Amino acid sequence: MSNEATTDGTAAGTASHSAGTIASYIDHTLLKPEASEAEVLKVCAEAAEYHFKSVCVNPIWVKTVKTALKGTGVLTCSVIGFPLGATPSDVKAFEARGAVLDGADEIDMVINIAAARANDKGALVDDISAVAESVHAGGAILKVIIETALLDDAQKVLACEAAVEAGADFVKTSTGFNGGGATVEDVALMRRTVGPELGVKASGGVRSLADAQAMIAAGATRIGASSGIAIVKGEQGSSAY
Repeated sequence: MSNEATTDGTAAGTASHSAGTIASYIDHTLLKPEASEAEVLKVCAEAAEYHFKSVCVNPIWVKTVKTALKGTGVLTCSVIGFPLGATPSDVKAFEARGAVLDGADEIDMVINIAAARANDKGALVDDISAVAESVHAGGAILKVIIETALLDDAQKVLACEAAVEAGADFVKTSTGFNGGGATVEDVALMRRTVGPELGVKASGGVRSLADAQAMIAAGATRIGASSGIAIVKGEQGSSAY
């Protein structure tokens, strides 16, 4: 399937995305646990220069990023229950609430992967709903990481259906930390499952303009990458995320 991505999450029409236009689809990402403040600030400066959609960081850096990005138009994004998703839902909700209070405009949460593998849709809906309530109460949006590398196709569909039912704004392929990343096939499956209204974020292993264009053609409306600069320059990135 070939959809024109709109960065608010919806998909419509057909178009070719050049290096110049694709920057606004990219969440410029720095999630390694050893990241320094200097590295975080460098990523913020890059995002402002290249007009990326957001900077995505671990929760401890949200205040720093929010301050650094003030007036740039670039959003602040953070991750919750990351990277394992094996945290109780009320703890994820608390963590999300704190990140939003610190200034996060967007939250990327990891689902209860064990529940997805057990085909327990109710547990998934409860997990996502708890976080969605905290995130939406603060006026932010929620992306739900289903960790496609650990699920079969039926479980991916189940997780996406749970995200829709729980009121999420996006579904997202991967953390990039648990083996495997985004594939065109997974993005297309997720888009078919959630329909045209929800966003689909492809993350993990998107390292070139061709990679990003393929993901958007399959239905992605956001790209998570630490190779954002390489992507917009038409070069090959080397980062694992």
